[in-house]
Amino acid sequence: MNSDDANSGSGPGHPLGGLVRRLPKAELHLHIEGSLEPELMFELAMKNGVDIPFESPEEVRAAYEFENLQSFLDIYYQGMAVLRTEDDYRRLMVEYLDRAIDDGVRRAEIFFDPQGHTERGVEIGVVIDGLAAGQADRADMVSTDLILCFLRHLPGADAVAALEAAIPYVDRLLGVGLDSSEAGFPPTLFTEAYEMAAELGLQRVAHAGEEGPADYIRDALDVLGVTRVDHGVRSIDDPDLVARLAAEQIPLTMCPLSNRRLQVTPDLSRHPLKRLLDAGVRVTVNSDDPSYFGGYVGDNYLAIIDALDLGADDVVALARNSILASFLDDAAKQPLLDEIDVIAESL
Repeated sequence: MNSDDANSGSGPGHPLGGLVRRLPKAELHLHIEGSLEPELMFELAMKNGVDIPFESPEEVRAAYEFENLQSFLDIYYQGMAVLRTEDDYRRLMVEYLDRAIDDGVRRAEIFFDPQGHTERGVEIGVVIDGLAAGQADRADMVSTDLILCFLRHLPGADAVAALEAAIPYVDRLLGVGLDSSEAGFPPTLFTEAYEMAAELGLQRVAHAGEEGPADYIRDALDVLGVTRVDHGVRSIDDPDLVARLAAEQIPLTMCPLSNRRLQVTPDLSRHPLKRLLDAGVRVTVNSDDPSYFGGYVGDNYLAIIDALDLGADDVVALARNSILASFLDDAAKQPLLDEIDVIAESL
């Protein structure tokens, strides 16, 4: 394990640690820029001649005490600035995938933020080609796809422009998503971009109900047409919405350590994941921005196991949900589900 959280009761030797690692799982909520570790940040800053407001990797980590989503985003965009070349993006992808593979991830549907790069003068082709090269480097070990995310603090017209710029690379994209500052930026601002994505045959997901209200989740479903909701924490505030999520088996890609670090649910023992799981919602566990939030996907599993006293059956259910919630076709899902069944029967 790679985090301070993992070293506080959730690290090596955890009673369910072996099960978590053995179970094949999908990671469905991972911002590749958020996997930029301080050591690589410093190396790339030096190589590319980029000034960053920190003197050492240790100083970067010391800054990772966030009051809310915006205080995180301020540092997130500073770190992203060191990424300049195709090889930078390739290395970023490979370093994330190596950690994910070690945690038993067999499928990763990976977010990237093109607007955060193109506004710095990096061509979108450099970003996508570099990330794709990293995917190819580990293609024999993990199945991966890219999801292009729109930055919701920028105008909806900018999202349309970002997607238009990506059309030459659309064959490398699985879908589109919506991230960045949520409060005050409802999903309805991005209707045109999502309609365009649908016309291009792309899957549609969106962050909703992290800092925004449960109504943002409903708007993401009914206005944007998403089939999977990222975070969805605030769904617990609306019993009718919870019932709908369960009935329609709409997945939630939840990120426990992120929720704790950003003060969404400062006390993980009060996190709604178990209540939603028990209500029949297709809940999954993911790492969001693991370098910044204290751990990769295995750390998130172990942290929520400890906080909510989850058992082996819950862990199996979460892993199964992650495969079912992925955009793999049924033929690709079934061997992974069968493997989970074999492990579950051996418990």
